[in-house]
Amino acid sequence: MAEGDAGSDQRQNEEIEAMAAIYGEEWCVIDDCAKIFCIRISDDIDDPKWTLCLQVMLPDEYPGTAPPIYQLNAPWLKGQERADLSNSLEEIYIQNIGESILYLWVEKIRDVLIQKSQMTEPGPDVKKKTEEEDVECEDDLILACQPESSVKALDFDISENRTEVEELPPIDHGIPITDRRSTFQAHLAPVVCPKQVKMVLSKLYENKKIASATHNIYAYRIYCEDKQTFLQDCEDDGETAAGGRLLHLMEILNVKNVMVVVSRWYGGILLGPDRFKHINNCARNILVEKNYTNSPMGIAEAASKACFAVHIMKLPF
Repeated sequence: MAEGDAGSDQRQNEEIEAMAAIYGEEWCVIDDCAKIFCIRISDDIDDPKWTLCLQVMLPDEYPGTAPPIYQLNAPWLKGQERADLSNSLEEIYIQNIGESILYLWVEKIRDVLIQKSQMTEPGPDVKKKTEEEDVECEDDLILACQPESSVKALDFDISENRTEVEELPPIDHGIPITDRRSTFQAHLAPVVCPKQVKMVLSKLYENKKIASATHNIYAYRIYCEDKQTFLQDCEDDGETAAGGRLLHLMEILNVKNVMVVVSRWYGGILLGPDRFKHINNCARNILVEKNYTNSPMGIAEAASKACFAVHIMKLPF
């Protein structure tokens, strides 16, 4: 190992130890060998209103000549707000080239969340439902295939719903798919109203592993007997077009009263259109396992259509 590489490695290890000591349970190791980490940042540790997960991968050249590779994960963070925060982090790096900057990044994000909380904005919420229409969505951990124990901090406030008739439905976790260090895992819950969609998302985000995922893509379809129509919606969570593809698969399979969330933990290697294939495969597998699909022939036809859609809608990622 070159002397420069040894020096960078030592500085990285010292920074990692310091971050773990400062932030405790908020600091999460995703892949120690690849030096991929995640920290959960909130405006208020005891009573969080706004929460964001910063995922970082430390290249060999950091902190000497390269910045950390990072991903900002929060269901509410989109568009100009995401761009502004990214610009702030990159400005911090430029002002501190050659220095360790993870602490500065975390505290900058926390400042932004505190300012957001003080602006009297409502907490994050899921997008509004639509009736039988595709909604245009904006832009290597493995969970056990059973519900996890709760950890504190929610990204969604559902206290208002606890007095309602609706109850938190059971959540099942599918078998993960791993490809080139990226891992995909589906989570499924039966839902009969939009409030349950919010409750499921809240429960999933209580799990530190799911909260640290690079993307949590979801879609749901609820059949309204009285109107003889569907309420359905989707969310990309930063993986452009993934939510729409997932909802399209669910339409092809003609499933109803179910929600599917697919978590992806990025492993540092771009997968191109293969990532959409894995997202749909995860979703289809758990829908089949839980008997939400039609005949085997229908499943095969849906798989063919979904794969075809992946190939004709390639994106440059």
